[in-house]
Amino acid sequence: MAVILYSALILATGAERIVELVLSTRNARKAFSLGGVEYGRGHFPWLVALHTGLLVACIIEVLVTDRPFLPLLGWPMLALVVASQALRYWCIATLGSQWNTRVIVVQGLGLVTRGPYRWLRHPNYLAVVVEGFALPLVHTAWITALVFTVLNAVLLLGFRIPTENRALASLQPAGPRGRST
Repeated sequence: MAVILYSALILATGAERIVELVLSTRNARKAFSLGGVEYGRGHFPWLVALHTGLLVACIIEVLVTDRPFLPLLGWPMLALVVASQALRYWCIATLGSQWNTRVIVVQGLGLVTRGPYRWLRHPNYLAVVVEGFALPLVHTAWITALVFTVLNAVLLLGFRIPTENRALASLQPAGPRGRST
């Protein structure tokens, strides 16, 4: 029964990602119509593959290795997954139509400094990091948690965050409205 519930959690997370991609595509079209410029197109497919692989690997590892659900680990990890989703939704709500999964900047919109951006420059990446280790550990898929965490750190620290920082640095100062990603 625990495997079925865990699989449902993973499938729900996958469905959520599809909804986010639809929203992202809509927001990207709007950004491009306003003269937005995309940065980091080369690393984006790797991020998509890694995040898709996370969901697939969670289920495969649990099924193939017969990982147990350990309540003392699983419930706190589920709480972290829920908290990471809450932070992700807060980021999406704060950025509004400027949020997307790609790095697109529109001159004149500036940086958002409200919501979670008041305290962190990249709060969505904190949500990604927490979800990346917590989601597999809900059902003790520790290999997936470890591999995703290492690969995600390489992509985020080596490519994504530096790319986003360069893109945001290109913005001209503006009013209190905007942030590109």
